Amino acid sequence: MTTAGDGDDEVWLDDDAGLLVRPYTVTAGRTHPTVDLDLLSLVVAAGRRPPALDLEHAKALELCRTPTSVAEVAAHLRLPVVVTKVLISDLVDGRAMNAHAPRTAADPTDRALLEKLLDGLQRA
Repeated sequence: MTTAGDGDDEVWLDDDAGLLVRPYTVTAGRTHPTVDLDLLSLVVAAGRRPPALDLEHAKALELCRTPTSVAEVAAHLRLPVVVTKVLISDLVDGRAMNAHAPRTAADPTDRALLEKLLDGLQRA
């Protein structure tokens, strides 16, 4: 681990990971998203880029040029899911991103669906 800069302007760097930032600083201490998001919710950029985006918001927006799950965004950003949900919520609230709930089967006990699932698991 190294530091760059001098005095109060030091930036901590990890030689492997890059810039080290505590996740709560990314969201200014917020831990609850304003939008109800599931790990499988799909998010996609709406084509509008708000002015003065910070780095993490800009990265999330760039990742979502095509529909991407919240879990994938978190993995690419290397941030905890709750932090990613707060970032995405900010972008949805600013109309820069759209979020869509995951599609589920109308009847989760549908026999045909369960048979397809079992068949897929047996092939894996």
